[in-house]
Amino acid sequence: MDDPSIFPPINAALNGLAGLLLLLGFGLIRNGKEAAHKRVMLAAFACSVVFLLSYLYYHFGFGIQVDYAGPDWGKTPYLIMLFAHIVLAAMVPFLALRTIFLGFQARWEAHRKIARITFPIWLFVSITGVLIYLILYVFTDSGTFTFEALEASS
Repeated sequence: MDDPSIFPPINAALNGLAGLLLLLGFGLIRNGKEAAHKRVMLAAFACSVVFLLSYLYYHFGFGIQVDYAGPDWGKTPYLIMLFAHIVLAAMVPFLALRTIFLGFQARWEAHRKIARITFPIWLFVSITGVLIYLILYVFTDSGTFTFEALEASS
Protein backbone atom coordinates (compact mmCIF):
# COMPACT_ATOMS: atom_id res chain seq x y z
CA MET A 1 0.00 0.00 0.00
CA ASP A 2 2.72 2.41 -1.00
CA ASP A 3 0.54 4.16 -3.58
CA PRO A 4 -1.80 6.68 -1.94
CA SER A 5 -3.61 7.35 -5.23
CA ILE A 6 -5.63 4.15 -4.84
CA PHE A 7 -7.43 5.46 -1.76
CA PRO A 8 -9.58 8.33 -3.12
CA PRO A 9 -11.55 6.18 -5.61
CA ILE A 10 -11.93 3.40 -3.04
CA ASN A 11 -13.16 5.91 -0.46
CA ALA A 12 -15.61 7.45 -2.94
CA ALA A 13 -16.90 3.99 -3.86
CA LEU A 14 -17.43 3.13 -0.19
CA ASN A 15 -19.27 6.43 0.34
CA GLY A 16 -21.41 5.86 -2.74
CA LEU A 17 -22.19 2.28 -1.75
CA ALA A 18 -23.17 3.40 1.76
CA GLY A 19 -25.51 5.98 0.22
CA LEU A 20 -27.11 3.40 -2.07
CA LEU A 21 -27.54 0.98 0.83
CA LEU A 22 -29.15 3.73 2.91
CA LEU A 23 -31.68 4.37 0.14
CA LEU A 24 -32.32 0.64 -0.26
CA GLY A 25 -32.76 0.24 3.50
CA PHE A 26 -35.21 3.14 3.55
CA GLY A 27 -37.23 1.53 0.77
CA LEU A 28 -37.22 -1.83 2.54
CA ILE A 29 -38.56 -0.47 5.81
CA ARG A 30 -41.21 1.52 3.93
CA ASN A 31 -42.36 -1.80 2.46
CA GLY A 32 -42.40 -3.55 5.84
CA LYS A 33 -39.36 -5.74 5.23
CA GLU A 34 -37.79 -5.32 8.68
CA ALA A 35 -35.24 -8.16 8.52
CA ALA A 36 -33.92 -7.06 5.13
CA HIS A 37 -33.88 -3.44 6.33
CA LYS A 38 -31.76 -4.43 9.32
CA ARG A 39 -29.23 -6.34 7.17
CA VAL A 40 -28.94 -3.55 4.60
CA MET A 41 -28.56 -0.80 7.20
CA LEU A 42 -25.87 -2.77 9.00
CA ALA A 43 -24.11 -3.19 5.65
CA ALA A 44 -24.33 0.59 5.14
CA PHE A 45 -22.80 1.08 8.57
CA ALA A 46 -20.03 -1.42 7.76
CA CYS A 47 -19.26 0.47 4.52
CA SER A 48 -19.05 3.70 6.48
CA VAL A 49 -16.72 2.15 9.06
CA VAL A 50 -14.41 0.75 6.38
CA PHE A 51 -14.54 4.15 4.62
CA LEU A 52 -13.55 5.95 7.83
CA LEU A 53 -10.61 3.62 8.47
CA SER A 54 -9.42 3.97 4.87
CA TYR A 55 -9.89 7.76 4.93
CA LEU A 56 -7.92 8.14 8.16
CA TYR A 57 -5.13 5.89 6.89
CA TYR A 58 -4.93 7.88 3.65
CA HIS A 59 -4.78 11.27 5.31
CA PHE A 60 -2.76 10.46 8.42
CA GLY A 61 -0.71 7.50 7.17
CA PHE A 62 0.49 9.41 4.12
CA GLY A 63 0.13 12.90 5.60
CA ILE A 64 -1.94 14.03 2.62
CA GLN A 65 -4.00 17.19 2.47
CA VAL A 66 -5.61 17.98 -0.87
CA ASP A 67 -6.24 21.66 -1.57
CA TYR A 68 -8.85 22.83 -4.05
CA ALA A 69 -7.16 23.69 -7.36
CA GLY A 70 -10.19 24.33 -9.55
CA PRO A 71 -11.50 27.55 -11.04
CA ASP A 72 -11.89 30.52 -8.70
CA TRP A 73 -15.68 30.64 -9.18
CA GLY A 74 -15.97 27.13 -7.74
CA LYS A 75 -13.88 27.59 -4.62
CA THR A 76 -16.52 29.21 -2.38
CA PRO A 77 -19.30 26.71 -3.21
CA TYR A 78 -16.79 23.88 -2.73
CA LEU A 79 -15.68 25.20 0.67
CA ILE A 80 -19.29 25.65 1.81
CA MET A 81 -20.09 22.07 0.80
CA LEU A 82 -16.89 20.81 2.45
CA PHE A 83 -17.68 22.64 5.69
CA ALA A 84 -21.21 21.22 5.84
CA HIS A 85 -19.86 17.76 4.96
CA ILE A 86 -17.22 17.84 7.73
CA VAL A 87 -19.56 19.12 10.44
CA LEU A 88 -22.27 16.58 9.62
CA ALA A 89 -19.79 13.73 9.04
CA ALA A 90 -18.54 14.21 12.61
CA MET A 91 -22.09 13.57 13.83
CA VAL A 92 -22.84 10.46 11.75
CA PRO A 93 -20.96 7.84 13.83
CA PHE A 94 -22.75 8.88 17.02
CA LEU A 95 -26.16 9.16 15.37
CA ALA A 96 -25.75 5.87 13.50
CA LEU A 97 -24.58 3.99 16.58
CA ARG A 98 -27.48 5.34 18.64
CA THR A 99 -29.96 4.48 15.90
CA ILE A 100 -28.56 0.95 15.58
CA PHE A 101 -28.53 0.48 19.35
CA LEU A 102 -32.18 1.50 19.65
CA GLY A 103 -33.05 -0.87 16.81
CA PHE A 104 -31.29 -3.78 18.51
CA GLN A 105 -33.13 -2.92 21.74
CA ALA A 106 -36.44 -3.01 19.81
CA ARG A 107 -37.21 0.48 21.09
CA TRP A 108 -39.07 1.22 17.88
CA GLU A 109 -40.51 4.63 18.68
CA ALA A 110 -37.14 6.02 19.80
CA HIS A 111 -35.42 4.24 16.87
CA ARG A 112 -37.80 5.83 14.35
CA LYS A 113 -37.47 9.25 15.97
CA ILE A 114 -33.66 9.35 15.76
CA ALA A 115 -33.62 7.59 12.37
CA ARG A 116 -35.58 10.54 10.96
CA ILE A 117 -32.58 12.69 11.93
CA THR A 118 -29.81 10.19 11.19
CA PHE A 119 -30.96 9.11 7.72
CA PRO A 120 -30.90 12.50 5.91
CA ILE A 121 -27.64 13.55 7.57
CA TRP A 122 -25.93 10.25 6.76
CA LEU A 123 -27.24 10.33 3.19
CA PHE A 124 -26.08 13.94 2.73
CA VAL A 125 -22.61 13.01 4.00
CA SER A 126 -22.43 10.01 1.65
CA ILE A 127 -23.50 12.06 -1.38
CA THR A 128 -21.27 15.05 -0.63
CA GLY A 129 -18.36 12.67 0.02
CA VAL A 130 -18.66 11.43 -3.55
CA LEU A 131 -19.08 14.99 -4.86
CA ILE A 132 -15.94 16.11 -3.01
CA TYR A 133 -14.03 13.21 -4.58
CA LEU A 134 -15.30 14.17 -8.04
CA ILE A 135 -14.36 17.83 -7.55
CA LEU A 136 -10.87 17.09 -6.22
CA TYR A 137 -9.87 14.12 -8.36
CA VAL A 138 -11.99 14.16 -11.52
CA PHE A 139 -13.22 17.68 -12.35
CA THR A 140 -10.08 19.56 -11.20
CA ASP A 141 -6.35 18.89 -10.97
CA SER A 142 -6.35 19.15 -7.16
CA GLY A 143 -5.42 15.50 -6.59
CA THR A 144 -2.88 15.47 -9.40
CA PHE A 145 -1.06 18.48 -7.94
CA THR A 146 -1.04 16.82 -4.52
CA PHE A 147 0.38 13.52 -5.80
CA GLU A 148 3.00 15.30 -7.93
CA ALA A 149 4.12 17.33 -4.91
CA LEU A 150 4.25 14.15 -2.82
CA GLU A 151 6.42 12.40 -5.41
CA ALA A 152 8.74 15.41 -5.73
CA SER A 153 9.29 15.51 -1.96
CA SER A 154 10.21 11.81 -1.69
